[in-house]
Amino acid sequence: MIGSPSMPTMALIDERALGERSRFWRRISRWPGWPGVARALGFFAIAMIYVPMLWLAIMSFAESPLSGMPYPLTLGNYGALVEDERWIPPLQTSLVMSLLVALVCMVIATMVGRAITRMRRPGGVLLLTLLPLFVPGLTMGAALFIFLRTMLGLTMGLWSIFLAQLIWALPFALLLVLVIASRFDLRLLEAAEDLGAPPWRRFWDIEMPLLRPGVFGAGVFGFLLSFNELLRSLFLRGVETTMPIYNWAMAASQQSQVPIIFSLATIILVVTLPVMGLFFWFLFVKLDRS
Repeated sequence: MIGSPSMPTMALIDERALGERSRFWRRISRWPGWPGVARALGFFAIAMIYVPMLWLAIMSFAESPLSGMPYPLTLGNYGALVEDERWIPPLQTSLVMSLLVALVCMVIATMVGRAITRMRRPGGVLLLTLLPLFVPGLTMGAALFIFLRTMLGLTMGLWSIFLAQLIWALPFALLLVLVIASRFDLRLLEAAEDLGAPPWRRFWDIEMPLLRPGVFGAGVFGFLLSFNELLRSLFLRGVETTMPIYNWAMAASQQSQVPIIFSLATIILVVTLPVMGLFFWFLFVKLDRS
């Protein structure tokens, strides 16, 4: 043991006193190659995310994308997509549905997130609100179908799809708001109250500007999760069709539609990825510097 009253005490370990197994693991932990392994794994993870998307975009121009060969290249798949208008109503339904889910997520997550951070013991409420994250989509979809259709006798439709997508997206939205709301200093509101500011002014002028990144992030996540949701919507769709359901049905039943789906997925990717990247850069980078 070494140290002094003015310096922290630290312990020196005699490696000769350690067992063979302990010395082995200490040598492994000191291996200088770990940073390189971490970088390699990071590049591998990034490649697994972006290379398939790049390959999808390339194959959308292939004359026979199911063959796995990108050549010869053609615009025929995009031409067939323009001529086939069956995908337009599902796309419109998904866009409207996702915007509604995003808006409701922003409102509910803000209200619930603010309330949870003011509780003395928020653990139980937090667990109940976040528990749907861990329920498999098929299980949640089947449970909602049995409850709504067979127990309550309701007819499935757009409203039930909206409910399923909201249940899926809301916990994620709530997490984003909680991250921001938990850092908010409530003494700012108490000071504003002492100066005579009414509750609405305290929320809108003081709390909302600080919560804005979390609230808008909740909306973006709500939109994306709703737009891509398939498992729960399959159970609760009735006769309605969203974009993921249309793509799944076409890919499962008609191989001739697969090239068109590749083209449609590429267009959605090209539109959404830069927009979302710019949005998150503005939300979390630029606002954080301001």
